[in-house]
Formats: sequence, structure tokens, C-alpha cells
Amino acid sequence: MTSNAADLQPKDCLWPQWSASSRVRAFVTTRAGGVSVAPFDGGAPGAGGLNLGFSSGDAPDAVRENRRRALALTTSRHAAWLEQIHGTQVEDAHAVIDRLAKGERTRADASVTDRAGVVCVVMTADCLPVLFCDDEGRAVGAAHAGWRGLAGGIVEKTGERVAALACVPASKLNAFLGPAIGPAAFEVGEDVLDAFAAAAQPDRRDTTKAAFRAAGGAPAKYFADIYALARLRLADLGVDAARIHGGTHCTVTEKARFYSYRRDRVTGRMAAMIWLAD
Repeated sequence: MTSNAADLQPKDCLWPQWSASSRVRAFVTTRAGGVSVAPFDGGAPGAGGLNLGFSSGDAPDAVRENRRRALALTTSRHAAWLEQIHGTQVEDAHAVIDRLAKGERTRADASVTDRAGVVCVVMTADCLPVLFCDDEGRAVGAAHAGWRGLAGGIVEKTGERVAALACVPASKLNAFLGPAIGPAAFEVGEDVLDAFAAAAQPDRRDTTKAAFRAAGGAPAKYFADIYALARLRLADLGVDAARIHGGTHCTVTEKARFYSYRRDRVTGRMAAMIWLAD
């Protein structure tokens, strides 16, 4: 695929480094490579930002151009853009695209597909994007895992759907944890710790609680490691640690590279995109 100077460049994105079929294509955008201006800019003086969220307050024409640029890095003209609601609903990406063509939006937080050229996509600005594929490239999926969705099982539900489409056990899936709020920045209340502890399997309750570090204060506050919590959920699904990639960035502290709602409040949205090539 060729691109002109105005298009988003591969260097502006993060690419999963996993051992999977060449049919599997995936990347996560950063704030670089678009046309949005402050506060949705690209993080460097004079650099346009790649804000992909219409609900952010950015100029709609800028978001449309940014989405065009993101899709120029895929093999498709359309992606399964969702109306994300911090839930656990998983949809068929092709059906989402069909609804978009009719002007209908889909309220969900994940999509899956086994069709070539159908792009699964989730948007984030601190929440965790999780991408799935099997080794042979039979199916893929993308999940938006905010803490509510993660505690509710969005990772397991998405993985199960991808595994079913690929006709493989979930243990044969690969997962990529895209950029999210890091463990030194994600301060939460005791209600979040309690939600994860209550949802954890009994033999993982202690390791789940260990993903929370006391931050002091009254009422009690904690720093949560969303990457560790996601790895525990993937382990529940049967995915071996060697098949889990990414999970090394912090959207809050890496200001020049990523959008962060926790840091800026008024900010853009990045996208994690995955699809199967023909």
C-alpha cells in the first residue's frame, strides 16, 4: 500500500510484535499524524493531532480527515466504529459496519470478525485496548477495557468469541495490550478494588488484590495496575503469559505521545485497529 505525505505514517503508530499469521494486521494510533489543533494536537509544536473521537469536542471535519488517514493504513474503506459504553457487549464487526451504512450506531465495547478486510476498532484515552488473534489468522477482535468492562469480563467474552470463530481453544490466542493509564497514575477508590476482588476467581483473589497499591488518604485510595489485572483475566481465559504482548506504556505520563482523559479532561481519542488481510 502506498500513502502520500499527508497520510498517517506507520512510524506514528504502535504495531504489535507477536508471532501470528501475516494475514493479521494491527496497530494502535498515537496523537501524531493528523490535522487536529490544540488541545487535540500532535504533542509537538505545530504538529497536527490524530484525534479520532467525534464526542471529544474537536472539529468534526478534522475528525473525519483523521479517520480517513487511519483507514488509509488498513486494507478497508470502513471500520466497525462503536459507541462505547464501558460495558461487556461484543458485536460482529461486519454487522456494525452494515448498521453504520444505514446511519445506525452500535452500543458495545468490543467487536470480532473472521472476514477479511473487516476492521475491528476501539477508541481509548486511558482505558485499555486489547487486541486478539489466533496463530493462523482465522479470526481477530478488539476490546475496550475500562475498569468497569475489565471487571465485568469484556476481555474474556471477546477472547471467547474470537476463539470460537477461529475454531481454536482460547489458550491458542495471542493478545496485545495497547497503551493505557499506567500503574503509577491510575488512582482509584476502594470501590474499584472491591469490584475486582468480588469478580475474581477464588484462587486469584489475592493476586488480584496485589494489583492495587495503597496510595493513602481518607477515604482509602489505591494505584491500580490495569495491565496486571488484564493479564490475570487473560490467564483465566487460558492465554499463556508468553502469548500476551504490550502493556508497557502510560498514557498519562507520556504526554507528547498519547491522549489522556485523566491528565487533560479535554482531549482526543486514539484507536486500536485489527483486521485480516485478503
